[in-house]
Amino acid sequence: MSTHVDAQGNVMMVDVTEKAVTERSAVAEGSIAMSAAALEAIRKRAFAKGDVITVAQLAGIMASKRTADIIPLCHPLPLSNCKVEMQLTATGVHALCTVKTAGRTGVEMEALTGVSVALLTVYDMCKSLDKGMEISGIRLLKKSGGKSGDYARP
Repeated sequence: MSTHVDAQGNVMMVDVTEKAVTERSAVAEGSIAMSAAALEAIRKRAFAKGDVITVAQLAGIMASKRTADIIPLCHPLPLSNCKVEMQLTATGVHALCTVKTAGRTGVEMEALTGVSVALLTVYDMCKSLDKGMEISGIRLLKKSGGKSGDYARP
């Protein structure tokens, strides 16, 4: 039996009313590879659109808060914390999104959405120098809380 389809085959949101409110957290990561010229422009803060890393962090936080607006059947959650960390690497930028809440359902989708939008923002801001950038490795690293318990990527 599907959790998102009723007996008549209609799509529905999972009813979490009876679930206990618990502390929940999730961490997701991803990376964007780019040309040396684009990476150097990020380092020098040389883009007309502004500081790429700061804008991408803000975009990731904003996206995490709006996940239910873009992922069908995702519950809107009051996030108690969201942090997007970005680090320059030898080939591009690595992003890590950590999300926390006290709620009836997990925040894995919020962490994955946050890291995805942060990396898409890097692409958007840097595409004038490199349209061949590649976003990869978006994945859940760990989550805690809830009925299914803790998870950590091996």
